[in-house]
Amino acid sequence: MTAKRKESLSMIIAVDVYYEENQAKSVGVIFQSWEDSKPLEVIISYTENPHEYETGFFYKRELPCIQELLNLTDINQIHTIVVDGYVYLNNEKKPGLGHYVYTYFAGKIPVIGVAKSAFHDNEAFVQKIYRGSSSKPLYITSIGMELAVAAEHIQSMYGEYRFPHLLKLLDKQTKEARL
Repeated sequence: MTAKRKESLSMIIAVDVYYEENQAKSVGVIFQSWEDSKPLEVIISYTENPHEYETGFFYKRELPCIQELLNLTDINQIHTIVVDGYVYLNNEKKPGLGHYVYTYFAGKIPVIGVAKSAFHDNEAFVQKIYRGSSSKPLYITSIGMELAVAAEHIQSMYGEYRFPHLLKLLDKQTKEARL
């Protein structure tokens, strides 16, 4: 792909962070279409001594790592960010990681949260989707985009299993050991 062609793309990035000892590994899988089977690019960053985990304040640990990762790409070419987790944590719209990512970009880039498990008292702003033959749902939340549209996007992602192929690739890349 030529540089000129790449610059004209409007892309999606799915991000995740994995922690080991005193280091965080952040990975971004960049793709152009929800139906893509392969990423355009995979970007990786490492954060030394990330913020300690605080119950109820997960974003304080994760957000700086995601910010560092997103500095590796042309954020002006990104039209949607997908995070592993929630945008809202409860029915009162307590902000989750996705909300903080959205706020960091001044509300200019929609964020979709994809979670594998349910939170108590969090049904109002969550849409369950079922993929493949799985009887277990994925929990979709969004900000900057209608929830039904966000759920359709994740539903339409490539792969025949519960977890879309590119999100599974992201998870695998995130957990691979640093060489």
